[in-house]
Amino acid sequence: MDLGLSNSLIDAVFVAGLLAAVLVGLALNLASAEKLFTAALMMLLLGGVLAPADAFVGFSNPGIFTIAALYVVVGGLKESGATQVLRRYMVGSPKNQTSASLRVLPVTTILSAVVNNTPVVAMFTTLLQSQSKRFSIRLSSILIPVSYASILGGTCTLIGTSTNLVVDGMLQQSGYAGFGLFEIAWVGIPVAVLGLIYILVAGRYLLPNRESSVEQFDQVREYLVEMVIQPGSELVRKNIQEAGLRNLPGLYLVEIEREEQIISAVRPRTVLEAGDRLVFAGSPESVLELRNIHGLVLSNDQRFKLNGSSSDRRLFEAVLSPSNPMIGQTIREARFRHRYSAVVLSVSRHGLRLRGKLGDLVLCEGDTLLVEAQKGFLMRHRNSRDFLLVSKLGTPPLADETKALPALAIFAVMLIASGCGITSILVSSIAAAGAMLAMKCITYEDAGKSIDYSILLVVACAFGVGAAVEKVGLAKDIASGLLAVADSPLSALIAVYLATVLLTEMMTNNAAAIIMLPICLSTAEVLGVNYEPFAIAVMVAASASFMTPTGYQTNLMVMGPGGYRFMDYVKFGTPLSIIVAVTSISVIPVVWSF
Repeated sequence: MDLGLSNSLIDAVFVAGLLAAVLVGLALNLASAEKLFTAALMMLLLGGVLAPADAFVGFSNPGIFTIAALYVVVGGLKESGATQVLRRYMVGSPKNQTSASLRVLPVTTILSAVVNNTPVVAMFTTLLQSQSKRFSIRLSSILIPVSYASILGGTCTLIGTSTNLVVDGMLQQSGYAGFGLFEIAWVGIPVAVLGLIYILVAGRYLLPNRESSVEQFDQVREYLVEMVIQPGSELVRKNIQEAGLRNLPGLYLVEIEREEQIISAVRPRTVLEAGDRLVFAGSPESVLELRNIHGLVLSNDQRFKLNGSSSDRRLFEAVLSPSNPMIGQTIREARFRHRYSAVVLSVSRHGLRLRGKLGDLVLCEGDTLLVEAQKGFLMRHRNSRDFLLVSKLGTPPLADETKALPALAIFAVMLIASGCGITSILVSSIAAAGAMLAMKCITYEDAGKSIDYSILLVVACAFGVGAAVEKVGLAKDIASGLLAVADSPLSALIAVYLATVLLTEMMTNNAAAIIMLPICLSTAEVLGVNYEPFAIAVMVAASASFMTPTGYQTNLMVMGPGGYRFMDYVKFGTPLSIIVAVTSISVIPVVWSF
């Protein structure tokens, strides 16, 4: 056997096995996407499959810099209050369930066409939470639609989602012509219109009527109790650990009130004093056990209120991101109190409040935490990569709107400049980001926080994995396999679309697009047809993640606040995925001929 041929075969098998391992790891949530793709890239480099220049080609791709710049631009819109202004004038205040759907969903779609999906969904989630009780809006009937509407909006422009920019960047890097800012709208608008009609009609029949994580937490409030340390008690001058108050079964020490001072995020070495009021959360049975502790008596006036205005305590809802360092750890192991200066009062997963001792609960991505902290918690962590969503319960966070108009003007100029072909989207986005900083629409600190570095790392590493797939001939082999089943351009387009949808439900949408694009380009080359229909199909299909909560991060964001379960996405999202697929496959060949 020819030695060169043998080595090529070994490399192809190695890359295929590595790719399969990444897919399994993502599907089973064995590690975060950035860890898996970084490890895969390092193995390709160390295994000699890729040279350093090929392995790190993604880190110099224009798409990466465009995405980073757009994160800053969107951060400027958010921090300046511009998104708040748009929401107020375009939506107002929904007064009932029907009004909420008709006002919020179309606007979500429009905004997501030009703004990153995540802040749009976060904004409307907090708005709807604040309106839900007052106007009897069921969060479980509208938050999945908000997420889906944002995904649909992202298919309408090149900047609607980072996936589109990544695909466009890969095309240009490979020597192909890219797409214009609004070119994808030819398929995106029909998809968005038909998708919205389905959401509005089917939502009333297929979405659950279920308690949100906030409503579930209302049950916990009934089990809050204040205890007072008596003068002369043996507990005086002992720390929390020594007093045996640290690991009480079924109980959680929320805070200590001492002479009008609130000690939150109580640590084991906090020393107790006479007259201290200790606030515990737990089940009624567990609360009764407190009476057996000598020197600890039930307070005669249970003054503690989580939403009380007498202190700086606030109640927040935080959804864990896939990149949160606490994933896979218990709350105690993660040292949540020390890390965030806050206490966890409840954990909701898949629409259900988790039972058991809070400190022993193992955290997973998408978990919704109800935390009690000082009011500065929101400002510190609203742009943190640790959380997909941080919101103050009761009222949506309000931003200073003094810089809203300059921010909107900068954003409008960016759209006009790139949309009219005056300059590239890379140049216009970098210029807009710089203008946001110069006009103080966003601080340098917040600009840094607004960039999701984990996504950039995944995308950059996935470029290297995609290069390996193409270099070893695996892309052409897969393309040949597709053509053995689908021997016409249309059938091949259908096969590429379905394969991309399957991948994006198992991994990140960006990674799915990067892996599929070399395959679709090879398919077009083998068929001798135009590459554009296949590239557009990858763009749309990679974003069309409706059937699972993990396929797209906005789906994960709303899971806890809406009280959703996995099957809710399958039941409601599968018909939508079919509608989008049929529409896309019907429109794409008409606009971009083979």
